[in-house]
Amino acid sequence: MSSKTHRDEKNFNQAALDYHKAEPKGKIEVIPSKPHSSQRDLSLAYSPGVAVPCMEIHDKPETVYDYTGKGNLVAVISNGTAVLGLGDIGAEASKPVMEGKGLLFKIFADINVFDIEINEKDPDKFIEIVKGIAPTFGGINLEDIKAPEAFYIEQRLKEELDIPLMHDDQHGTAIISAAALINSLQIANKKIEEVKMVVNGAGAAAIACTNLYISLGLKRENVLMCDSKGVINHKRENLTPEKIDFVAQTDIETLEDAVKGSDVFVGLSKGNVMTPEMLLSMNENPIVFALANPDPEIAYNVALETRKDVIMATGRSDYPNQVNNVLGFPYIFRGALDVQAKGINEAMKLAAVHAIADLAKEPVPEAVILAYNIQNLQFGREYFIPKPFDNRLITKVSSAVAKAAVESGIARKTITDFEEYENSLLDRMGRDEKLVRMMQNRAKANPKRITLGNAEEYNVLKAAQILYEEGIAYPSLLGNKKYIKEQMEHFGINLDIPIIDPSDDDQKENRKKYRETLWKLRQRKGMNEYKAKRFVRQRDYFGPLMLKHGDTDGLIVGFSKNYTSVLRPVLEVIEKDKGVDKVAAMMMILSEKKPIFFADTSINQNPTAEDLVNIAKMAEFTVKSFAIEPRIAMLGFENFAAISETSKKVAKAVSILHEKYPKMIVDGEIQPDFAMNSDHLSDYPFSKLGTTPANTFIFPNLESANLSYKIIRGMKVAQVIGPILMGLKQPVHVLQMRSSVDEIVNLATIAVLDAQRREKKEKK
Repeated sequence: MSSKTHRDEKNFNQAALDYHKAEPKGKIEVIPSKPHSSQRDLSLAYSPGVAVPCMEIHDKPETVYDYTGKGNLVAVISNGTAVLGLGDIGAEASKPVMEGKGLLFKIFADINVFDIEINEKDPDKFIEIVKGIAPTFGGINLEDIKAPEAFYIEQRLKEELDIPLMHDDQHGTAIISAAALINSLQIANKKIEEVKMVVNGAGAAAIACTNLYISLGLKRENVLMCDSKGVINHKRENLTPEKIDFVAQTDIETLEDAVKGSDVFVGLSKGNVMTPEMLLSMNENPIVFALANPDPEIAYNVALETRKDVIMATGRSDYPNQVNNVLGFPYIFRGALDVQAKGINEAMKLAAVHAIADLAKEPVPEAVILAYNIQNLQFGREYFIPKPFDNRLITKVSSAVAKAAVESGIARKTITDFEEYENSLLDRMGRDEKLVRMMQNRAKANPKRITLGNAEEYNVLKAAQILYEEGIAYPSLLGNKKYIKEQMEHFGINLDIPIIDPSDDDQKENRKKYRETLWKLRQRKGMNEYKAKRFVRQRDYFGPLMLKHGDTDGLIVGFSKNYTSVLRPVLEVIEKDKGVDKVAAMMMILSEKKPIFFADTSINQNPTAEDLVNIAKMAEFTVKSFAIEPRIAMLGFENFAAISETSKKVAKAVSILHEKYPKMIVDGEIQPDFAMNSDHLSDYPFSKLGTTPANTFIFPNLESANLSYKIIRGMKVAQVIGPILMGLKQPVHVLQMRSSVDEIVNLATIAVLDAQRREKKEKK
């Protein structure tokens, strides 16, 4: 292992520990869902009011779904006998994984979770414990239980409980890979009932996958299953009941011989067990699912170099066609819970399979294309499984599962209007709840050089570490090299990235080049050559000059200085975009359900009507760059009255916008609470906003915008990203004072996206 690899692994391991240890410890928490501020609230929540729903449930047990959170509560249960690739590490050590699964349920499908780790390896005792606590839950997700006990436990519990239950290690992988199989066979122009398949691995996932493929039409006699001892054939003895189902009448014994002349290879085993020679021995258009993690059975690049006609999926996110369980389990349980299903049957699983497969064939929304920074994302060899960040999954898969539950007679509740149901799912999640993850994924696809000022600060150094290790950007540190290195050593941050010291000898040529540029830019604005020579040794000027000369792709400055003082050198060096009179700044507020945008939050103190028009246009452009349709509210403290001078100014700006840009969705002056409420908006049928709430707010002056977002930031009720500087020709952003690590990472991510967009524009 190289020293760099060892250092990166050490840094990552420490980051993982820090992440889980940070307050509040762990990854999930329980929060009240009802008012609880008054004595009356408490008397309704508990004694004496709570007795009323208790008796209702006693008299009519089905009303437990009406009066409690059971209908949106899943238990993630494990005994820790097969945790990830770690093996039998015990119930308590499995808790971080179970909390993590709970987090995925919540962020992808808004399902509440209790993680339950049971210290019991005896299958029958384990089953009795789960049965005893089952009344608490609307569904149960079994996790990380070793085979063959997992088969027995799941089968017994499915028979004896009347709520949705699934062992995701088996069926999650089976459902996603089955969808991939349907689509890859179409690309290969092969029929499932005719193909020969080799399954390498005979654990819970392999058995479940193969059984599901058979239900899709795969012939059992066309399957060769291998375990660590080779092909499971008629010569083998002491096989588990599950393996006996896949005994092949053949003399073939090795994986190498098994794959000869096969059409499909499904690997659920360990890395690098498939050689290029084995791949070459497969039939034309071979389908290879190398699903071992982190190392596939054959590396993606090796497979493509070996055969150009290979159709391949892996379990990794850095290659096309990732078989990722998160494409399935959150949405399967969402659909099952919403119809109060008595279980998860084959019809529901197959419905999920076909919904996922069909989604990959539909035109890909711009938001998904932007998230992955791929120009041409369309159905084919490099895209036959939907991407995890595709927001359509919750509507397509959950609806299909719910419908299958109803039609197969396993649902307690019927959905009559599925269009309304899909809209409710979007409202539940918010249409853009994955925005930060999408932005970072998009940045990783084409990372850019981002220079960070104030690099001696811990938060900046930690942000640089995350940007580097996550592959979001190629960061460099700007400041006093000696002091930065001392701080890195003090904080235990090991990073092999450029440190740029404006006063260092190695910057002599750059100082000369930058000095000439600065003098030419400012010589008629009070700057002489001596001042230019002195200023280029200051990082506040050196950073913008690096950007000006193309020595970095983006710049993040600020953190410990007043915003205006840091911005001044930037505006003196970096030109404004074409048609921009004044630059402005915008904050992205990531609320619980969807992002909203505030402008101008940092620069224009008392904008004129014309300035507000300029700010609105820049805001529209910036919001669109995140693949979000801007719905702009021009704010005032009156609703369409224009009585005060401020309101008149805003009304004038709206009039100009309506006349010059009739296609913009913008209106005002309007109060923010009205602009965010569909019912209130319905009182103004003439408004361009219609009854859909605004997501972009243009404030009448700097004070109102700045104070509004700082109240939100201080209350910590939403994540705040920015200020996003708008109107400059190159990507530069100025941090708020004392920005958090996440805020720095997010702003740097936006700088990468900005640089990507400009690069793309230049190439056209």
